[in-house]
Amino acid sequence: MIAEGAGKLLMLMMFPSLISLLLFIYTGNSFFISLCLLFLALLLFTACFFRDPKRDIAEGIVCPADGKVVKVTPRSFDVFMSVTNVHVNRSPVSGRVISITHYPGKHSPAYSDEAVKNERLELVLESSQGVVRIIQIAGIFARRIVPYVSKGDKIKKGQRIGMIRFGSRVRVELPSSASIVVNEGDIVRAGETKVGVWS
Repeated sequence: MIAEGAGKLLMLMMFPSLISLLLFIYTGNSFFISLCLLFLALLLFTACFFRDPKRDIAEGIVCPADGKVVKVTPRSFDVFMSVTNVHVNRSPVSGRVISITHYPGKHSPAYSDEAVKNERLELVLESSQGVVRIIQIAGIFARRIVPYVSKGDKIKKGQRIGMIRFGSRVRVELPSSASIVVNEGDIVRAGETKVGVWS
């Protein structure tokens, strides 16, 4: 399955491959077949990046992102997503979106401590157990955060909430009624990894 909104981009990326192939057929110049293969490789990489696999949603509070847990505090945790991870993010709990705020900022590497000053999108979710904040942080290559939900939407745990394109980080801030059960260095998967429990 391909991430929402990526179909048109993939279709556009097919055109250079087709044009290069047609030029090779017409001219017989091997340069054009090499160009065609290069564009095909880029197309395959992009299709891999925009993959959106089905997930079996775990119990408890679930992880919003695939990747590696790089920071844990008593009330929050951060997940770093490398370019090879699935970049579609999911809601850790069920609730209602009470605000979505975009903050402009830098584009430092998403794995660094400086990433907290990067461009980011903060989604505030009102759950039955308290307010949960999901902060999608752009990285050095990520230049676009694409939300799938809007203010006022009621969303379910594990529902897709958005995507950060090309390497990024997600922070979740939980209320005092929750306990975090992941540790720094853990490898996690969106929707499938339990990251917290309600007290």
